[in-house]
Amino acid sequence: MATVTTTDHVEQVPGDKLSGRVALVTGGTRGIGAAICRSLANQQATIAAGYSRNEEKAKEFQRELEQHGVVASLHQGNVASSEDCQRTVKDVIERHGRLDILVNNAGITADRSVLKMSEEDWYKVLGVNLSGAFFMSKAAIEHMLERGSGRIVNISSIVGQIGNIGQTNYAASKSGMFGLTTSLAREAAFSLQRSGKADNNRIGLTVNAVAPGFIATEMLETIPEKVLDRIRAQIPLGRLGRPEEVARVVHFLCADASSYITGQVWAVNGGQEM
Repeated sequence: MATVTTTDHVEQVPGDKLSGRVALVTGGTRGIGAAICRSLANQQATIAAGYSRNEEKAKEFQRELEQHGVVASLHQGNVASSEDCQRTVKDVIERHGRLDILVNNAGITADRSVLKMSEEDWYKVLGVNLSGAFFMSKAAIEHMLERGSGRIVNISSIVGQIGNIGQTNYAASKSGMFGLTTSLAREAAFSLQRSGKADNNRIGLTVNAVAPGFIATEMLETIPEKVLDRIRAQIPLGRLGRPEEVARVVHFLCADASSYITGQVWAVNGGQEM
């Protein structure tokens, strides 16, 4: 398989850590999600990329992957809908025969101060960012428990760790993913033990979270440069992160060799919350 490059032409070293695995990435056709798909594909995973609206952009991304020899499919849906999540997981399994990896990356913002935030702003962000991760995980983990193995990675945020002005809804949703991750990790381990599938020779079923800091994606394009300068000044490494730097941590957690890591939060933020 040829190396898949990111949009800023930073190459990722190809490998075979995920050969034969099928990975479903929600919000997987742009930004951090697209970088995660590329990184998993570089380890020879089959990619199922979820998206919500922009079909043209999604198909363009699919063509990019396929031009590099990647087996890739697209799956449109609303992660805030339990029915859509169940349908998507079923579609992926029917299309590719299995589901080994779920990356809950889909997320939205609706930034306003508490006094100006509407109920719709609150529930919409919680619905996509937190409920979406729950619905997708619930649909996927049943299949993973039957097979006795799997990887779930939840993409949270530094905002869930330290908060941010104007983002109480987003911070609450991303902080909620920490509790979702640890509880689901415990349930997965317990269920495998109870079913007798927790063999030391198996790769296991792990659930972890990755909490990116401020990453240079289109989500930051609306932030004034002066504000970005203040953000950079708060980061010990003095710069914004790159999407592929988050993606590398995700593919590390998805590998067989990471089977003893579960229920953890991995920060990728340049040291901002030290």
